Amino acid sequence: MAFISDFAELDVNVTIGIHSVIEKNVTIGKNCVLGSNVIIKEGTTIGNNVRIDDNAVIGKKPMKSSLSATTEKGEYSASVIGNNCIIGTGAIIYRGAKVEDEVMIADLASIREDVSIGKKTIIGRNVTVENKCSISKECKIETNAYITAFSTIEDYCFVAPGVNTSNDNYVGRTRKRFDEYKGVTLKKGGRIGVNATILPGVVIGEDALVGAGAVVLKDVPEKKVVVGNPASILKDVDREQLLENQ
Repeated sequence: MAFISDFAELDVNVTIGIHSVIEKNVTIGKNCVLGSNVIIKEGTTIGNNVRIDDNAVIGKKPMKSSLSATTEKGEYSASVIGNNCIIGTGAIIYRGAKVEDEVMIADLASIREDVSIGKKTIIGRNVTVENKCSISKECKIETNAYITAFSTIEDYCFVAPGVNTSNDNYVGRTRKRFDEYKGVTLKKGGRIGVNATILPGVVIGEDALVGAGAVVLKDVPEKKVVVGNPASILKDVDREQLLENQ
């Protein structure tokens, strides 16, 4: 049996698997399908035609340890999941996250508080998107990528498997770091190849491409390809690969 609060509002044709929990003030739209052991926390809004697979948690409250540097105390708005989304097995979406229409969040992904994800974006298996990030529409963030706190990813971007981003130039030492956390910015159409590492505050320009395994220490100009450790400009992005030619 599932537990459904008397104060939850479910529209027509909602299917809920065994041992799922729907807390108070949750709203679920038409034709949604929830697997087994799904937990929808208080106040969450879920749109129409949403599929949420087994063991997913939507609306989890943030945790803050005494040593947390980027997690804030306080109240967060309830999670919002748009229409026609798919949430994979074991995915966790924190309170304060907003997911727009037609987004897919794959198995075991983690979406932290104060994160927004734009329409038709794909968040791959085991991806972590830390707090205070903005990911825009029609992006692909692939398996095992790590998006550090305070990052911005604009429209039509591609982040390959195993990409790592960072926001702390002091590597966890000195008080000064608390005032200088900077995430990564990936401008419209930017792409990052497999296993690349992007250092704090780096801006990757529009339609730029970071090669596989590169370590990017400084900003990348638009429409340039950078490779190596440390990354340097190799050439212009091929014209046929530019967004304007897709």
